[in-house]
Amino acid sequence: MRPMSLPVGLPAVADSDLVGQVARILTQAVVQGRLPPGSKVVEAGIARELGISRAPVREAARLLEKQGLLVAKPRHGFFVRKLEIKNIDEIYDLRLCIERHAGVLAARNLTNDARDALRRQLDILHKTADLDDPARQVEEDYRFHRLIFEIADNSRLLRLFDDLAAELRMVIGLIGRLYDDPHEIARTHEPLLAAIEAGHPERITAHVDHHIGHAWREVGKLVRELTPAAGNAASPSGILIPTNGVTV
Repeated sequence: MRPMSLPVGLPAVADSDLVGQVARILTQAVVQGRLPPGSKVVEAGIARELGISRAPVREAARLLEKQGLLVAKPRHGFFVRKLEIKNIDEIYDLRLCIERHAGVLAARNLTNDARDALRRQLDILHKTADLDDPARQVEEDYRFHRLIFEIADNSRLLRLFDDLAAELRMVIGLIGRLYDDPHEIARTHEPLLAAIEAGHPERITAHVDHHIGHAWREVGKLVRELTPAAGNAASPSGILIPTNGVTV
């Protein structure tokens, strides 16, 4: 008899868009640390916990493999990806390029409604800081940046940002580990918003470089401190941040 897998606290799902729901649930489980880097996605156990068949779990796993969150090993199944320093650098290098352009486009398209939406999202970031909910803070941080891409009104640029979403959620989770004051996360977005409102391309690019570049340096530094072997290409390793349950 095969051993039963331990439950990881997954919610129930509805019948519609089953694969998409399972993919979102698994993504949250990874971001929140309930499925840590390197762990196997046990299809039978997850299907049993969700009360569904294995087929949508397998399809959701394939979807997350395409997004870079999971990796497939022949005859062994799917595993949560372990991000290396090289992965962090690639993600932030690409993110820096597309956020510069999105910020400039958003400034050109900025209406009063769009400006209000960005300000409301910044207020939500501040309010979330009081909830002691790092996973929620990750999502609100992600939504702020995604809103800039929506205002930029370039569907391909938005799609590129969304393709990075799963990895960005994990990496953004590290930001909560960088500041003793959770409100500092919200405050770091204020100069960027001010530059977009002012509409000066050079200022926008400079603030994007500072905002994303600072996070890039600090996340890389933190990963290296937590895993000295991370800088060695021959010794890749995944990171589990036990203080807030978010992985990178």
